[in-house]
Amino acid sequence: MNDDVGTGLTTWIEVSAAALRNNLQLFRSLLTPGTALLAVVKANGYGHGLEHVARTCAGAGVEMLGVHGAAEVLALRRAGLELPVLVMGYLTATQVEQVVDPGVHVLVSSRRVLDVLGAHAARHGSSLAVHLKVDTGTHRQGVTPDEAVHLAREATRLGLRVAGVATHFANIEDTTDHSYARGQLDRFRAAVAAVEEAVGPVPHVHAACSAAALLFREADFSMARVGISLYGHWPSKETHLSWLLAHGRDGVKLEPALSWRVVVGQVKDVPRGSPIGYGLTFRPTRASRIAVLPVGYADGYPRSLSNRASVLLRGCRAPVVGRVCMDIVMVDVTDVPGVAEGDVATLIGRDGEEWVTAEELAELAGTINYEVLARLSPDVPRFLV
Repeated sequence: MNDDVGTGLTTWIEVSAAALRNNLQLFRSLLTPGTALLAVVKANGYGHGLEHVARTCAGAGVEMLGVHGAAEVLALRRAGLELPVLVMGYLTATQVEQVVDPGVHVLVSSRRVLDVLGAHAARHGSSLAVHLKVDTGTHRQGVTPDEAVHLAREATRLGLRVAGVATHFANIEDTTDHSYARGQLDRFRAAVAAVEEAVGPVPHVHAACSAAALLFREADFSMARVGISLYGHWPSKETHLSWLLAHGRDGVKLEPALSWRVVVGQVKDVPRGSPIGYGLTFRPTRASRIAVLPVGYADGYPRSLSNRASVLLRGCRAPVVGRVCMDIVMVDVTDVPGVAEGDVATLIGRDGEEWVTAEELAELAGTINYEVLARLSPDVPRFLV
């Protein structure tokens, strides 16, 4: 790590480029040879920092980047990244005008968006790439297989290039019973065959998310979309268990890429029984030393971790006490010798032999690792290390 990381700041996030590269290489080794990799960098790179992650992925040779909306496309282009980008969310007509060019692929679930893209392409005399989103059973974005064939024909009539056909699994992470996912795969194969019969071969056929890319080679097709596991996290306990049940061993060494640090702003002595924080929710049963950290739920540290989570200081765990505030967290350092103002605490990541994981915080907060990471404030500085 660069010794200058965090200098002059109260809180910051470190992102390991080596971990990102390791995780990408792991998927290269798992996927069927020739399967392209789409790195999903939406939601500010799952909280890791859009530009840092996208640059690292581009350097590692991914074939495409995946985002949700127009603002992310603009951010990538401002950063000078020229990789093809797939926009997976809804675009308004104005946004199509602003961001769509021959290097921007659009995942289409709407005839209206298709018409807007066709008019945009005609005005600019360019060939634009669309991917058709087939709803095989998730019942959110997407069209039925029959509608996908109709959209494919309409896209061709409008002068658009049908560059992809895609679907998304509804129940692959939350269970070890993948019968529903396999039914979706069957419906998707039939839809792809029907689309290709209507308009010819489609270069980018993709269904695999991180969980499918880990578990099902039959979901590889010609491209896989890797999101949460690019950043070093299993999509769920059930996904990890499914791997173990199938392989009888671990064999997958995902490396978490993100660490979150904060400087201790004050250390104070609190008498036994004195209430700490809003609502008087914690009273120490002994004379205690409390470290005050200048970070809080405005930065993405969930309020639901009040009196539940731990941070790391000097290689030791220190419990969060009292309510997490908008900008302040208090931790009990009575059992951590020598803690002083200016020390660096770890909210997520490793300190010595101790780790605090996004999964640990998610379980304590009653949510999932995706949300813990994606809700980290974009105002917290990120450093690639």
